[in-house]
Amino acid sequence: MRRLEQLRAVVTGAGSGIGQAIAVRFAQEGASVVCSDINLEAAQNTVAMLETPGLAFAVDVAIEGEMKALIAFTLEHFGGLECMVNNAGVGIAARVTDTTEEDWDRVMNVCMKGTFFGMKHAIPAIQHSVHPENTDGSVINMASIASFVGLTDRVAYSAAKAGILGMTRAAAMDHIPDGIRVNCIAPGTVDTPWVQRITSGYEDPEAARVAMRARQPHGRLVTAQEIAAMAAYLASSEAMSVVGAAMMVDGGVTAR
Repeated sequence: MRRLEQLRAVVTGAGSGIGQAIAVRFAQEGASVVCSDINLEAAQNTVAMLETPGLAFAVDVAIEGEMKALIAFTLEHFGGLECMVNNAGVGIAARVTDTTEEDWDRVMNVCMKGTFFGMKHAIPAIQHSVHPENTDGSVINMASIASFVGLTDRVAYSAAKAGILGMTRAAAMDHIPDGIRVNCIAPGTVDTPWVQRITSGYEDPEAARVAMRARQPHGRLVTAQEIAAMAAYLASSEAMSVVGAAMMVDGGVTAR
């Protein structure tokens, strides 16, 4: 399908995992994509995979000035912006009693502040690129099943992702009059390098992976491509009436 012809998009955390899969899927459907990541080389590797014009940009999403520069770069090179995907995030495996202040701040800064800064600077750019009556502008945030259900050893991550859900719904009401749909995706456990990093902190990493698979009723990890397919739908005209939604792609975890 080519549902995203002439769409100009930014994807944060596009150097690997879900972000990379979203950038590739958007390009397959006709979008021009700025792939941003804290690791410029990783972002450049993703750009090399794209079927349409793409650009790489190094950004720390937790720093407002860098996010502002990311959007300015996009406008300079693409001339406008229709879709912002706030995908970048981090997490740690720890209970509340084991979470350090440093780890708490890092998760909140990347997940919460990064999403906030992404919306703050992308939304005005999208407003100037779309027609308000068509609701054809889109912001897609990355929430999680942790926004809805309790997960063990994920207190900071769960708090951050619940905050992203709240920001998504509030921003959706604020900006639907501007023709911008703000939604979020709530993945289950996705088979990405992030899972490898999280499980490596356990005494038995393989047992941790088995437990992650087992908690999803369909019996496997979600693929990054499945999340990308949902993102492509939300960015497309097929989702014109999807506003302030949290789209579950979790193998049934939240249906229990």
